[in-house]
Amino acid sequence: MMNEETPMNEQESLRLITDMIAKAKASHFHEDGTSAILWGSVVGFCGLLHFAELYWKFSIGFDVWILTLVALIPQIFISIKESRNRVVRTDMQIAMDAVWTVYGISIFAMIAYINIIPFSSAHLFASDGITLFQKNAKGIIEPFKAFALSGSSLLIILYAFPTLVTGLARRFKPMIYGAMACYIFFFISLYTSTTYDNLLAGMAGIGNWLIPGLILRNRYKKGKNC
Repeated sequence: MMNEETPMNEQESLRLITDMIAKAKASHFHEDGTSAILWGSVVGFCGLLHFAELYWKFSIGFDVWILTLVALIPQIFISIKESRNRVVRTDMQIAMDAVWTVYGISIFAMIAYINIIPFSSAHLFASDGITLFQKNAKGIIEPFKAFALSGSSLLIILYAFPTLVTGLARRFKPMIYGAMACYIFFFISLYTSTTYDNLLAGMAGIGNWLIPGLILRNRYKKGKNC
C-alpha cells in the first residue's frame, strides 16, 4: 500500500519557492559586463600603446601601465554599486567573488615581483662582490641592469585564470574562448621579444575581457528590456 504524500505547509512552500529562485539565479550570469569592459579596455589600450612605443621608438613620457592602477578607482565604485543591487548572494556568487579577489591580489604580487626583482637581484649580486657587464649593439661594454624575464608572459597566463573559472562555472563560452586565447598568447610570448609581448598582452585584454564584457552588456540590456 503506497503512502500518501503529506501536503506542504505555508513555510515549506515558501522555502521551496525561495530555493528555486536562488538556484535559478545561480544558474545564470547576471553581471552587466561593466567590469570586464573596463579592464579589457584598459589592458588592451596599455598593451597596444606600449607595443607602439617600443616598435616605433617614441615615448609618451610616463609608464602607460600606470593606468591599470588608476582604473582601480572606478572599479571600487562599480563593485559597491553591484553589491547594493544584488538582492540574493548565492554560493556561486560568493565563490566567483573569491576567485576574482584572489586574482586581484595575485596581480599586485606579480607586478611587485616584476618591479622589485631587478633591484633585489642587483643588491644580492653586489653583496657577493659580483658585477655583471653587457655589450650593447654598438659594441660598448656597460654595466648590466638586472630585470625580470618575461614579465608580460607571466601576466598573460594569470589573466586567463579567473576568466576561465568564471566561464566554466557560468557556462559562458565567450569567457572560455577568451581564456584559451590567453594560453595561446602565453606560449607565443615565450618565443617573442618584450615588444611583441606587450602586443600579445593587449590582445589578451581585448579577447579575455573586452569582447566577453560587450556580449554580457548586450545580454544585460536585452534582459532589462524584456
